[in-house]
Amino acid sequence: MTTKKKQSGLSAAVVRALMIPGTYSDGNGLTIRVEPGGTKHWVQRVTIGGRRRNIGLGSFPAVSLADARELAAENRRLIRRGRDPFVEKHRAADELRRPAVPTFAEAAERVIDMRRPTWSNAKHAAQWTNTLATYAHPVIGRKAVDQVTTADVLAILTPIWTVNSETASRVHQRLETIFDWVIAQGWRLDNPAGKPVIRALPRVSRLKSHHRALPPAEVPAALKAVRESNSDLSTRLAFEFLVLTVARSNEVRQATWLEMDLENGVWTVPAMHMKARREHCVPLSRRALEILDQARELAREDEGLVFPAFRSGKAMSDMTFTVLLRRLEIPAVPHGFRSSFKNWCNSSPDGDTKRLLGEAALAHNLGNATEAAYARSDLLALRRPLMETWAGSFLYPAKCPVWLPWHVCEKRTCNEISIDSRQLGRLRLSARELSKG
Repeated sequence: MTTKKKQSGLSAAVVRALMIPGTYSDGNGLTIRVEPGGTKHWVQRVTIGGRRRNIGLGSFPAVSLADARELAAENRRLIRRGRDPFVEKHRAADELRRPAVPTFAEAAERVIDMRRPTWSNAKHAAQWTNTLATYAHPVIGRKAVDQVTTADVLAILTPIWTVNSETASRVHQRLETIFDWVIAQGWRLDNPAGKPVIRALPRVSRLKSHHRALPPAEVPAALKAVRESNSDLSTRLAFEFLVLTVARSNEVRQATWLEMDLENGVWTVPAMHMKARREHCVPLSRRALEILDQARELAREDEGLVFPAFRSGKAMSDMTFTVLLRRLEIPAVPHGFRSSFKNWCNSSPDGDTKRLLGEAALAHNLGNATEAAYARSDLLALRRPLMETWAGSFLYPAKCPVWLPWHVCEKRTCNEISIDSRQLGRLRLSARELSKG
């Protein structure tokens, strides 16, 4: 049976010597309890809002008599100010559990890692890392994110804002994205890279830069130069396949045989390789299928890459096609051949219908009306003659004009393909809806 002993005050020696189970008072509501097992812990009795409550102050000897008296005094001070020691105690515990505020460099690394799976090209992560390391980290890299100010952001952007406006714009967008993430984590309430910073900087007129591209009429000669070059066969086939399918470089370089349906003449590009993260079906022209037949002879694996690098057998470098064009002095970049194709489609007298098909071939997203057209199974059939004509203008330029409506070039002759008028009517309707939007 425990006993309760009242004392006017305790001493450190008395507290150490207490062995009999019971509650011993030090005065002002502070007590020490001795349990039957010999453990001792401090308890403070207080009145908060008219209610008697006990506050645990810790165990002895981890909390000494002097420490317990100090804690008890602080609780009494809080109560006199109208604050609840229990609430303050839980708030302090939450703060201890809360992750430490990261530096800007740490936050940037976490944002890049978080976004990395969404990027279709590894170059994006490298560009983020390099621009931030060059321009932002020297100024705020070691600062805690809650200590970065708009003045810091201005110090980053001002030196490059008018000198290299394109880079400055990208740095600003990346800073703004990182601080949006910081706000979402609860480390600050405002974005120091927000609109006020832009308003504080001088206005710069930025001309939109486009990928260097050839006029459609010059594409056949460029392809002929590539075919006749001394580059390895895999590179030449891959580049011609890129132009024929108007695909992006990474889609071709990472293409595998599992994506190719040779029987039905369809290449299904998986969503993870697409910029829009949406699976895309490409109708393969006769020439594209011939290229795949040639590539199959070079294949090292039945399910591996369609166009592996000549020496390593791995995916080609993202600079392979660029270096090829530079060496042949062709004034274009690989992505520019998509622009050439788009201009070729836009030269059609049939206007919006061919333009819509061209956008579908490029896997562009133009809005609800277009997305509805994308979803129709007959759109792939409508795109097939378009891609055949595009390929035919390279193989037989003398027989194929710049735009040959609904024709396919085969064996140097043009045979018209019959298309259900209802299919074409639905497509034209989508084109009209698109033009209204």
